[in-house]
Amino acid sequence: MFRNLRLEIFIYYFTTVVTFLAILYYFLVVANTQNIILLATILLCFVILSGIMISKLSIDPLAEHISNLQSLSKETLHELNLPISTIIINTQMLQKNTDDKKALKRLSRIDQACSMLQLRYNELDYMIKTQTLQEIKEKISVDELVKERVEFLSSIYNHIKFTLKLQTLEIINDKIGLAKVIDNLIDNGVKYSPNSDKIDIIIKGSTLYIKDYGCGMDEVELIQIFDRYYQSNEKMNGFGIGLNMVKKFCDKNSISLNFKSQPNKGTTVSLNFK
Repeated sequence: MFRNLRLEIFIYYFTTVVTFLAILYYFLVVANTQNIILLATILLCFVILSGIMISKLSIDPLAEHISNLQSLSKETLHELNLPISTIIINTQMLQKNTDDKKALKRLSRIDQACSMLQLRYNELDYMIKTQTLQEIKEKISVDELVKERVEFLSSIYNHIKFTLKLQTLEIINDKIGLAKVIDNLIDNGVKYSPNSDKIDIIIKGSTLYIKDYGCGMDEVELIQIFDRYYQSNEKMNGFGIGLNMVKKFCDKNSISLNFKSQPNKGTTVSLNFK
């Protein structure tokens, strides 16, 4: 597809340049015209029309290709939703009807795996909506969302003690995007707290605070944390793009993001939703 597209653009561009030079030669040499304004007008119209055609040749096939991919993604997601929901429902029914500890443990693992698949499903659906610029903001109970994310992350970080002090906070925002931000910030807090086993999460007024008691950062590191691919500790797993994505989301959704940190004392991240 793209090889043919390159060839078509090259042929059209080559033809356009030759035609442009031929028109210029005709008016200046053959017709020996002195009407510069007429010549300039004709050439300008020709250039504009050529630009429109070249852009159409370039963009239309790509737009069609992207549209087909989006349609395929939506159809695939729709087909995935039913089997995931079926597995979750039947697993829950089996858990209610058995007392066997080994069977319950296995069913619990299946249930966790399905929850992770459901999360990936939601993220793919979210990505498709953001790429198509759909409005995805909704009314969110931030305190309830924090409880959901902590419940999910507790199964992954079972050695961490999460202390929650949450006032009620409701906002209009992108729920899935905010959930990813919360997950990322908690994940960072755990990752950079190898010698600590607690994370404090507080909602006070219109601000969410996530506090860890890990290695912390100095002022130089704080300046660089939003740089793409930056990691304060290169031995840690990850690609160093998490906080860059968090910053972009907060800027896009008018959320004030702040970091306070001290070496060997920990880091507090605040999200202000005013």
